Amino acid sequence: MEAHQLTLSLPAQPASVTAARHQAVVAIQNWDEGLGTEVVHTAELVISELVGNAVRHADSGPVSLAVLLIEDVLRVEVCDASPTLPQPALPDAHSESGRGLFLVAALADRYGAEPTPTGKQCWAEITLAGSPDQASAVFLPLQRSC
Repeated sequence: MEAHQLTLSLPAQPASVTAARHQAVVAIQNWDEGLGTEVVHTAELVISELVGNAVRHADSGPVSLAVLLIEDVLRVEVCDASPTLPQPALPDAHSESGRGLFLVAALADRYGAEPTPTGKQCWAEITLAGSPDQASAVFLPLQRSC
């Protein structure tokens, strides 16, 4: 499978969530690697949640999105200017927000966040169906300065 990458720099505005999601889905579909609709829809939700969190909780400054397809892993990386790492907490049952990281955890095979020199990077990895051993897929430590 050929490696592919999409990188976007977005303003920290609510409209960026829709723009990021749309551009990423178009790119993933154009890669034509037989990823299937389940992977595309999962990536779409993960991108929405991670970019949405960056826009809502980050300090002012741009938000960057990278979507990478390397071997049998689709990796989503979102960088923002806030040094504060996300702290998942159980949302109030009546709250309209606060479930984003729980969705990412449920949808992705792996996810996490690390500090960067300019803020932080939140990432998620989706192992493609049909990989030789999906349960033991290799973690891709791709450190990028955002």
